[in-house]
Amino acid sequence: METGLLIVVGLTALVGGAELLIRGGSRVASRLGISPIVVGLTFVSIGTSAPELAVGIDAGLQGNGGLVVGNIAGTNVVNVLLILGLSAAIRALPLDSVTLRLDLPMMASAAVILLLLAIDGVLSTADGIILLFVAVAYTALIVKNSKRESPRVQAEYAEEYTVPAGRLAATRDVAVLVTGTVVIVVGADWLVSGAVDLAVALDVSNALIGLTVVAIGTSAPELATTIVSTIRGDRDIAIGNLIGSSVYNIGLILGTTAVVVPGRFDLSAPLTYVDIPIMTGVALLCVPMFVVGAKITRTEGVACVAAYGVYLAYLVFLRT
Repeated sequence: METGLLIVVGLTALVGGAELLIRGGSRVASRLGISPIVVGLTFVSIGTSAPELAVGIDAGLQGNGGLVVGNIAGTNVVNVLLILGLSAAIRALPLDSVTLRLDLPMMASAAVILLLLAIDGVLSTADGIILLFVAVAYTALIVKNSKRESPRVQAEYAEEYTVPAGRLAATRDVAVLVTGTVVIVVGADWLVSGAVDLAVALDVSNALIGLTVVAIGTSAPELATTIVSTIRGDRDIAIGNLIGSSVYNIGLILGTTAVVVPGRFDLSAPLTYVDIPIMTGVALLCVPMFVVGAKITRTEGVACVAAYGVYLAYLVFLRT
């Protein structure tokens, strides 16, 4: 299969598989008695990160550590600057207290922890365990804080994740979940193969392809979820999923990959000293931007999109 076709088909499979996994998985979780708000704040955020996990493990097993870490760093920059920026440019995003008190500090903390772990140019199994601990701690705090959400937010999640009764519907949900998982795994293999071939053809690093083509492609589920939620007015879901996904990308996805894949990931100098610090700087920049006025204005949204354009131009024209 041609390189371009591998990438397009792989990305399509990842996006479609993620949608199936989220739809089926969230319904299965609800049937198991998990509250709608916990389903929305945890499982959906993890589900939208499933493409990154599949790509990470597949690339790691093939020895392409730069692609693994580049994908995560690039995806988180895309999440905040491009996707959150586009969402705010469409409609100013007010922020609730839980986002300011929990999600924002965890996103910034996870980024700083990754920066400190990667500063020596490698990510080891021990580093992966530390990142997994971040994900577990974040999940525990989400479950604890979900009980303190306002009735309005509780109702918003209940409406979004209520499931129909019946054995047939339950069987269908499990089938959708399994199908989505299989499609994601197959799509990840195609995408990684295409990305590696593209890097060779362009004579650039795997990390650069991970920061650009793969990062933008695997962020498609977050983009779709956030934009649709924003247009529909479900802003708490939009922001919660996006920030939660950014935390899980570092803690759960990169942590799991570093633990599952034997050996360690050797990181290139640009990835260690430019891209991961940029990702961390973007996360830290969100602190004053989110806190002042407790919302993201349309002007700030446009500025975020413009900043991503500058970063993308730097990657395309100065790193190739």
